[in-house]
Amino acid sequence: MAQPTTLTRPAPESGPARAKPKWYRRPWIIPLFTIVGLFVAARLPSYLTFDTDDSLVQLQAAFPETHYLLLSGHILFGSIAIITCSMQVWPWLRRHHPKVHRISGRLYVFAGVLPSGLFALVVGILSVVGAAGKIGQVFLAVLWLATTAAGFAAARRRRFGDHRRWMIRSFALCTSIVVNRLWMVVLILILTPFQDGYYGGDTNALMEDVAVASIWISGIVNLMIAQWWLDRKPKRRNRTATVPA
Repeated sequence: MAQPTTLTRPAPESGPARAKPKWYRRPWIIPLFTIVGLFVAARLPSYLTFDTDDSLVQLQAAFPETHYLLLSGHILFGSIAIITCSMQVWPWLRRHHPKVHRISGRLYVFAGVLPSGLFALVVGILSVVGAAGKIGQVFLAVLWLATTAAGFAAARRRRFGDHRRWMIRSFALCTSIVVNRLWMVVLILILTPFQDGYYGGDTNALMEDVAVASIWISGIVNLMIAQWWLDRKPKRRNRTATVPA
């Protein structure tokens, strides 16, 4: 008598291999580089003139020149960070030009995050947005430095899965400065109806709350989205079945 046997059902014959989409067909790459380029172009020139009147944020009244120079260093190296970080998350560049990926990665760490993050620690303490804003800025700077260091260390140990996860978190924190401006617009729209009542007509108080809230929201929400992206589980089909002989 024939015994039942466990067989593996052959996978259906596949047609011609699907070509991977071209770099310009990936819908998020061009918008990412466009937004980053516009952001850098709008912010960086104001901190290359060595003129405190060009600063886009309020400076410490006691030592505006020192505050401006520190802020200029943070933004200059931060511009390098956000550009090279955008290159790091470009799959086409990583697959086809791994050497460029490695070089831009080192630039991101040593010419971007490290100096910009250290400047951010000092700039955060000197910020005029109040205690909650100072804590938020310093906290995000520490997280940015820590996630980047963890990602670089993982790459050195050739643990590329961990490297990718840490660098996605680092990317989320790096780009939180861009998202911060979007949150400011949203918060202004939400809080403006309360200006005459809750804020007693004090526009400065309203804008301080907007600035503080946008610092915390932009960093936390970006990290939550990054973690969701890392933890999502794609569905898989089980092709194994038991059939009689």
